[in-house]
Amino acid sequence: MIAYYLHDLNPVLLPFGEKGGIHWYGVAYVVAFFLGFLVLRSLARKNLTEIPKAKLGDFITYSAIFGVLIGGRVGYILLYDLDNFLANPLSLFLINRGGMASHGGFLGVALFTLFWSRRNKLSWTGVGDDFVTAAPVGIFVVRVANFVNGELFGRVTSVPWAVRFPGEVFDSRYQIPEKFDGEIPWSELSGSSSEIVGRASSSPELARFLELGLNPRHPSQIYEALLEGLVLFIILLVTRLRFPRLPHGILTGMFFILYALFRIFCELYRLPDDGEPLILEISKGQFYSLFMLVGGLAFLGWGFLRRNQHGRNVPVHDSSQN
Repeated sequence: MIAYYLHDLNPVLLPFGEKGGIHWYGVAYVVAFFLGFLVLRSLARKNLTEIPKAKLGDFITYSAIFGVLIGGRVGYILLYDLDNFLANPLSLFLINRGGMASHGGFLGVALFTLFWSRRNKLSWTGVGDDFVTAAPVGIFVVRVANFVNGELFGRVTSVPWAVRFPGEVFDSRYQIPEKFDGEIPWSELSGSSSEIVGRASSSPELARFLELGLNPRHPSQIYEALLEGLVLFIILLVTRLRFPRLPHGILTGMFFILYALFRIFCELYRLPDDGEPLILEISKGQFYSLFMLVGGLAFLGWGFLRRNQHGRNVPVHDSSQN
């Protein structure tokens, strides 16, 4: 019998008080923005960014706040939690309970970069190319944090790298494996995965349930971290370095298309959120990604159209190309 990994990680990095603490998920966003800044600064030193090096700090800070955080939160409310918001509008501010949508974050960043580029008299698509080159690094870090949290786990599987997540018992679709014939120790299934697993050392009943009562599942968070994060970053960075005179908008189009394809693929192995309805027999994540495909094709078309008009590739720093 394969000894599947039992998720036993604590989402709290530094606890304080009874329920307070610094969570890995929050730290992940800080690390993501910092790494994004380092990537863009390195490219700026090579004269490969539309954004002047002196303005990188302000751009990352404001895009993080107004694009990623606000856009991601509002996007989650509108795309995934609208009914709850209409019943309780103040839920918009309950960020301590989680709830961020990557598609909302992308839209927020697109709108912010449009405003910021106009204000600084820079090319919107050029600034967008800069942002998407660094964005996958942040996606990678945040998806790893999703794994640490034991959330957004995948479908039941028997692959050797499958993971057993204690949190699955709180999903309304949870089904007890046939090999487990005991009672679920509900009184001991509270808190983080690390707390639950820690109790198993003094509770044979809980230990038996963790061994036989949990379903092995795809670690879909890791799939997304690798494809939407690491692989996408390598592709875009290599493209930026190998073809520095690409027309503005090409990298943005590549990001939208590749992210959408990777997300649609990974969602095949990810369990949709509890209670999330399907749209046209596909998950919401897959459905919203279809719009990213269309947007990506539009950016590619715009970039190549501008190239054809000029008969050559557009220099990276030609801010007249929007």
